[in-house]
Amino acid sequence: MKRIKPFYIQNRFFYACVVIVILFVVSFVFPRLFNIVRMLLVGLGVFAFIDVLILFSAKKGIEANRILPEKFSNGDQNPIEIVLKNRYTIPVTIKIIDEIPEQFQVRDFKINRKLKASSNSKLQYELRPTERGEFHFGKLNVYVSTIFGLIARRYIFDDKAMVPTYPSFIQLRKYNLLAITNNLSHFGIKKVRKIGQTMEFEQIKEYVHGDDLRTVNWKATAKKSQLMVNQFQDEKSQPIYSVIDKGRVMKMPFGGLTLLDYAINASLVISNVALKKHDKAGIFSFSKKVENMVVAERRTSQMNLILESLYNVKTDFYESDFSRLYADVKRRITHRSLILLGFKIT
Repeated sequence: MKRIKPFYIQNRFFYACVVIVILFVVSFVFPRLFNIVRMLLVGLGVFAFIDVLILFSAKKGIEANRILPEKFSNGDQNPIEIVLKNRYTIPVTIKIIDEIPEQFQVRDFKINRKLKASSNSKLQYELRPTERGEFHFGKLNVYVSTIFGLIARRYIFDDKAMVPTYPSFIQLRKYNLLAITNNLSHFGIKKVRKIGQTMEFEQIKEYVHGDDLRTVNWKATAKKSQLMVNQFQDEKSQPIYSVIDKGRVMKMPFGGLTLLDYAINASLVISNVALKKHDKAGIFSFSKKVENMVVAERRTSQMNLILESLYNVKTDFYESDFSRLYADVKRRITHRSLILLGFKIT
């Protein structure tokens, strides 16, 4: 929905008025200037009137729409796009004042742009949130002026919207290649099987020079009449938990983000790599007790569950209780698991 406001007098009009006043003062000394200055004053009024007529000649002279992403990535540059349509038959100059969320603490945001006659245009700017949560946008204000620049017409577009800010999923995508172990991934992504040294059996194969003699399968060797060895692979589907400290000290800022946000972003990357490596990823936070727990699983929706769990995690300003953490982990995690703890050493 759009509301149209009255016109606004531009600085250029006031500058012209100041010049005319000065010339009127000078005309007391040089009377011949008086008629010229009076004509200038009349001309200024005429041009201002023409400016108003042009700006209000079209009922919907300008159309604007703000296009927002579904969610922001915390700590990263997020693009915001504004689509403009000029319905005037002449070129115009616009000034855009977007009411961006209060979390950014920006009070002088504006974009100046010239639009051709009867044209469409797009412009883009970026915002970098430094905290998670809900970000509310206000109105989109567009001030339009002609080549004279004396009067501006204001258009208000009620594009109020809320965008949730999640942990850094942009960084998550950047580190996707960490889950691929092939050194030639820079030239063409290709997954290769890595022979593991664990005791998860994969197959029996013929012995080649360099194989560990301790893995010789004597029964298979007797049947084949040639040396056969057991081959093992890396264990998969192992539970991996990322534990995030959300105690008081994690509120400390660093590089625009809190230590808690860095721990959350790192946990997301680790969880994503674990899932890519066919392991189970889980996560939980703690301070006085364990909270926001996502049980380690390997399913397509696991990363979304982890993101939703960490979306609005904040520090509770309590001292972290590591003895309680040990007791809760021992009680809740009954299978052998890898636990990665992110906290600040004081």
